[in-house]
Amino acid sequence: MSQLPESTREQGPSPRKSNMPKAGPPGWDPSHHGDTGRHPPSNIPERPYNPPHEPLKIVAERDRWVAINKPSGLLSVPGRGEHKADCAVSRVLAHRHDATGPMTVHRLDLETSGILLVALDPRAQATLSRQFMKRKTRKRYLAVLDGRVGPDEGEIDLPIAVDWPNRPKKKIDYDEGKPSLTKYRVLERTESELGPRTRVKFVPITGRSHQLRIHAATPVEQGGMGCPIAGDSLYGDESSAPRLLLHAAHLTFYEPDTPERILLDCDPEF
Repeated sequence: MSQLPESTREQGPSPRKSNMPKAGPPGWDPSHHGDTGRHPPSNIPERPYNPPHEPLKIVAERDRWVAINKPSGLLSVPGRGEHKADCAVSRVLAHRHDATGPMTVHRLDLETSGILLVALDPRAQATLSRQFMKRKTRKRYLAVLDGRVGPDEGEIDLPIAVDWPNRPKKKIDYDEGKPSLTKYRVLERTESELGPRTRVKFVPITGRSHQLRIHAATPVEQGGMGCPIAGDSLYGDESSAPRLLLHAAHLTFYEPDTPERILLDCDPEF
């Protein structure tokens, strides 16, 4: 469901020339997909990629952008190799043949579902990307945590760095990590057959990769929430849920080159 009220103006930068390689759809950047040769292979073996085969779910769309409900298990952008070419961007390209230039504005983790915004022209991509970079967007996530969170609300402020020997995992690193801040509010505490569960709303202030997952899983005595997201294969117990129970439920941004504020909502299946 989308709401389309108006507010203040957000102006984006001038369009940039895409250096996208010929292989892969618009927006593909090989530097974001796996090791570039500077580090030895990861200790964590690569998992088979089996994306869900289901119709594209459109949350909202206009002439210059499309917002989809990305399913868990689908890459946001292509990975390395032809077997990872199927992704959210390629499916949007098949839906909107009028798309030109780079399309990627932001990403969701493979296992995360929810609202993913895709640009349809270079100017829109530059403008929308700048909104994310300058924190002009507003995002909310819903998650179910494996365990009982004590405080009703709080903030997690921990620096995150790549755990190179164990990529794609991240780690808390006070020397090399980048600042990351998450606000949360408990929505519900329940009991399941597998133990206590806590439903929470996350508001990420920064947008680091795996930020919500590692902030949830980090022990309380180290500044985290002490409860990994249910179904988390990297930071928790994968068997605690059929999938990672994390969903991008809300996104606010500005229509490119206009003062119109766009509000999008998408409820999770869990």
